[in-house]
Amino acid sequence: MLKRSFDSCSSHPGTAHLHSAPHSTKERILSSAEELFARHGFDGASLRQLTAAAGVNLAAVNYHFGSKDRLIEEVFRRRLDELNGRRMAALNRIAGQEETTLEDVLAAFIKPALDLSHDGNGSLFMRVLARAFAEHDDTLRKFLSENYGHVMRQFTAEFARLLPHLSKEELYWRVDLVTGALTHAMSGFGMIQRKSDVTEHTHREQTAAHLIRFAAAGLSHP
Repeated sequence: MLKRSFDSCSSHPGTAHLHSAPHSTKERILSSAEELFARHGFDGASLRQLTAAAGVNLAAVNYHFGSKDRLIEEVFRRRLDELNGRRMAALNRIAGQEETTLEDVLAAFIKPALDLSHDGNGSLFMRVLARAFAEHDDTLRKFLSENYGHVMRQFTAEFARLLPHLSKEELYWRVDLVTGALTHAMSGFGMIQRKSDVTEHTHREQTAAHLIRFAAAGLSHP
């Protein structure tokens, strides 16, 4: 498996490209790591697989990331920074307003995530995200909480404003279940797949509509 700290490597002729094209090299490593983590999990992906898939050597991985934990964190940052930026922009436009509905807040939470899951390799990342929780990686979960926990707290605060009949504990349970349903929908593992005569955009809109309606019913239940 990938070690928590990559072995240090002396430079050799194959590492000359590190300084000439760091961005493209780093992106190749991140994309390859994302695919391998989605398929094999964090421990199941081997360093040999990573370097072969990215077309780099160990020195390149070590240069850009230094450790497995840092590589995993950067895989998440690459997707979550943009996702949560979109979520917060949507939430800030409606939070605290009298006319805001529960469905409005759910749309701000759900639609940017579904857009990501259908953008290029976004569905791969969703599988990586699902594995992060399924494999109970405490280090990664701490990283996600420390860096992105504020987004969930702000959404939960708006849910609480709109659902004053729910206790804090009950609300947390329901939001957690909604998040699980969203992650499942984003991963592409579900039974309902896009039909050949339905466009990607239409399928995404249908998924969002069904999920928002389902989540609103679950959150608002007495």
